[in-house]
Amino acid sequence: MDSEIEVVVGRIGKPHGIRGEVTVDVRTDEPERRFAVGNVLRGAPPKGSALKGGPVTVRSTRWHQGTLLATFEGIPDRNAAEAFRGTVLHATIATDETPDDPEEFYDHQLIGLTVHDLDGAELGTVASLVHGGAQDLLVVRTPEGREALVPFVQALVPEVDLDAGRVVVADRPGLVTPLDDDE
Repeated sequence: MDSEIEVVVGRIGKPHGIRGEVTVDVRTDEPERRFAVGNVLRGAPPKGSALKGGPVTVRSTRWHQGTLLATFEGIPDRNAAEAFRGTVLHATIATDETPDDPEEFYDHQLIGLTVHDLDGAELGTVASLVHGGAQDLLVVRTPEGREALVPFVQALVPEVDLDAGRVVVADRPGLVTPLDDDE
């Protein structure tokens, strides 16, 4: 039985022009896939907004100076676009869906995987991810209940094996394993 989850794919920014076009703060590695014309996304307005939220359908997209510009059905002009500013956009995906790039993963694929060091010793489990501007971080919960942040880069995370349910981390003292004086 396929189940579905929602993932955040973007946030509506400021209006661009007078015809309802908006900037989109993209939060997905697959903007062409998530913002394809006709896709229906769930809009969650910011706290305090008079908007109720709900489905928004992508009418058009284009790139302008490295920024995604989009129009959505129901946002006909600049005033309406301003009202939608700050709305977080969610896409619904099947839990068995995978990114187009085999080196990329969705959060739900990684959370719960067992973390091992290069020698195979268990270090903990992936509890969550933190998405930063420079890089993503794996939050590893150790058996002792500590949380360690591991930059999700090839040098430190050389292997992700979804089928085996494991992630390999090139651990260093102070990364996941505490420094001697921290124990």
